[in-house]
Amino acid sequence: MSETDTSIKHKQIVIRNIRQKDIPEVVKVANLSFGIPDVAFEPEHYESHIRIFPEGQFCVEYGGKIVGACSSVIVNFAEYGEEHTFDDISDDGYIRNHNPKGGHLYGLDVVVHPDYRKLKIGRRLYEARRQLCRRLNLKGIIIGGRMPNYHQYAHELTPEQYVHEVIKKKIYDPVITFQTMNGFTFKKVLPNYLTGDEASLKNATLMEWINEDYVPSSDKDYRHSLPVRITTVQHDMKKISSFSDFATQCEHYVRNSSKFRSDFIVFPEAVTMQLASFLEERFPSGQAQKAASYTNEYMNLFSDLALKYSINIIAGSHYVQENNELYSVAFLFNRDGTMDKQYKLHIPSEEEKWFGIQPGTELKVLDTECGKIAILIGYDIQFPELARLAVDKGAQIIFTPFTAENEHDFLRIHYCARARAVENQVFVVTSGSVGHLSHVTLTDSRYGRSEIFSPIDFSFPGDGVIAKGHSNVEALVTGEVELEALRRIRLAGSVTPLKDRRQYGFSKVNAFTPHDESERPSE
Repeated sequence: MSETDTSIKHKQIVIRNIRQKDIPEVVKVANLSFGIPDVAFEPEHYESHIRIFPEGQFCVEYGGKIVGACSSVIVNFAEYGEEHTFDDISDDGYIRNHNPKGGHLYGLDVVVHPDYRKLKIGRRLYEARRQLCRRLNLKGIIIGGRMPNYHQYAHELTPEQYVHEVIKKKIYDPVITFQTMNGFTFKKVLPNYLTGDEASLKNATLMEWINEDYVPSSDKDYRHSLPVRITTVQHDMKKISSFSDFATQCEHYVRNSSKFRSDFIVFPEAVTMQLASFLEERFPSGQAQKAASYTNEYMNLFSDLALKYSINIIAGSHYVQENNELYSVAFLFNRDGTMDKQYKLHIPSEEEKWFGIQPGTELKVLDTECGKIAILIGYDIQFPELARLAVDKGAQIIFTPFTAENEHDFLRIHYCARARAVENQVFVVTSGSVGHLSHVTLTDSRYGRSEIFSPIDFSFPGDGVIAKGHSNVEALVTGEVELEALRRIRLAGSVTPLKDRRQYGFSKVNAFTPHDESERPSE
């Protein structure tokens, strides 16, 4: 079976540490970002940052071009107190005061090229700092933030009053609003903080983010991990008149999931059959083939949404034509611009009869920034061996986009998904569509409810249901899964089926393992 044509090139977002050769480009971005003379760091400052604390200096590369950066230093904050200036805390920009044994990461700047602000570059840099803070087991992050709109209100408000009005959303300030939206808490106003910042009248806000995973030195061996937040869509299969309508509906779901700060959003199986509602085709296989003709538009849409909203998207499944054969394929669009896919492995008789869908031959377990995942499309979740093989290969979360014609179809998915979660000590996420399209084959009726299941043990909900929607209504269902709790119960839960499972002569070798690793799409 040949690979899907994924030759469309998408620019990739890469977050990495700043290197010496990056400095001229970073300086250029910094000056464009501030737009204020003599505020941005100079090349000699960045050279010092890289020499003294290289792991604390990040940049964002998009399509091979640096579009954002940030600098940080570790300090013992008690040595500076709450009346410090920017020159004090940055050692006049050279960070020779960096203290590896300090308790806080201090964020010195975040700069973003003005032409790329819609890609949430600042948010990505803040997340890189948070990850560094957790990795180094620091107490938190402290920043002195500009308040660039204050000069417009200085005649009527003190700096403190202005900040409180911004926090209450009565006034908009791009920096303060961004920082509070990213989990920082206002502590006080710092007067005379940054020379040259006339828009802020030299004032700054002292902000703090507390590392909830910080462990005092006596307990450093205790492991912590962050939850993975997942939104699963109950997609309304309503009639549309163009691909643009489809894109608008999908972006609505993705945009709102991004507001929830979800790590993943999951769409249902055969989601692009909604396109058949405006295609002039009555024959079932022709409807599927015409939907498949939108593969390029589909891939561009979800790749762009993953980048724009900084979220990993499992874009349901889509029919793809290869060598005159039709396959059902689920695509994973990562928020860093990379992509992967999983073919449906078991084809129900109705799908084969009406559309001529062919089965895939490979079960993948995909590495993501949020752990290892597998995608079992619809009918595949009803075959226990697939989930077992996926978990044997390291899967922590199984995503199941599905479509159900009636309640019986839905309940088969529902009970099998719950069983797979218990049998394999794995999280299972289902996503189903709702609504109906009377003249589109296999979508003339829908029964859907999206759900997130866990194993059943003390660390999880008593019934193993983390989140679920209401049946047959358009909705976004959001929940969090704890991978560290999963690791612990696999080792020492009330029951430990992964440890206790006997092979009875069955091999763990995956029948769906590719022989040629070169088939994997390039990153």
